[in-house]
Amino acid sequence: MSPALFWFFSLMMIAFAILVVVKRNPVASALSLVVSFIGLAALFVSLDAYFIGTIQILVYAGAVMVLFLFIIMLLDLKAEEKRVVTAAPLIGGIVVGFTFLTLLIRVLAGNANGKLPMPALPGPVDDVKRVGELLFSQYNLPLQIIGTLLLVATVGVVVLSKRELK
Repeated sequence: MSPALFWFFSLMMIAFAILVVVKRNPVASALSLVVSFIGLAALFVSLDAYFIGTIQILVYAGAVMVLFLFIIMLLDLKAEEKRVVTAAPLIGGIVVGFTFLTLLIRVLAGNANGKLPMPALPGPVDDVKRVGELLFSQYNLPLQIIGTLLLVATVGVVVLSKRELK
């Protein structure tokens, strides 16, 4: 991947991640999160991690966002818009953000291995085939349990979001 594309997708991901926090409308915030996930998926694809990039789009930008939108539908948006932002959470957020940035800069500056090139992968790697074989052989029971939990959660969300008839 060219450095220009890397910086484009990185800055796009960071900008929309900031919009997730800054936007007051929960729907606009959720859509900003989707665009941030798409930028992250593009970065994974640029690293030749096609499976992780595809899963990023399918699972996070698809399924998780649908669940977030169900939750947003359950919220009282008019009460959320009337809420006043006080100084304490704003100052706390700035302090946490500054601390995170300081620690990130210190870690990146002190890591000499970050400048070394990555070693080449040994031969062609078929990620999808290996993950599929592991899921349906060694991790079959946990996969079925997770599928059942997701089904129960989906039915629960539908039942909870059903409006009462008066």
